Amino acid sequence: MRHRNKNKILDRDKASRELMLRNLASSIIIYEKVKTTEAKAKAVKPLLERMITVAKSGDLSARRRLIATLPQTLAVKKAMEVLGDRYKERPGGYSRIIKLGSRQGDGAEIVQIELV
Repeated sequence: MRHRNKNKILDRDKASRELMLRNLASSIIIYEKVKTTEAKAKAVKPLLERMITVAKSGDLSARRRLIATLPQTLAVKKAMEVLGDRYKERPGGYSRIIKLGSRQGDGAEIVQIELV
């Protein structure tokens, strides 16, 4: 039973799902826009928002929290140096999801998640 469980499973076990979301968050931070399915975009958005909020403080503790979560060092560096300064005055809502249509092969809804 999945009563009151709000997280999405995405047809993966826990370890591969968490690593996939962490990699997707790193890609969004590095490239600032990524095309993916709607379910993955909705699942990664809270993680992405938390990572940018952590990066806004800009101290050593924040850098260590980002290193523990994001697998790519380039994403950590960009989050601390670029995105932390860019969103310093913004209270939240750092990303948006734009619907692009359906995928040809299986009909999955494709969206573009990007940083505002």
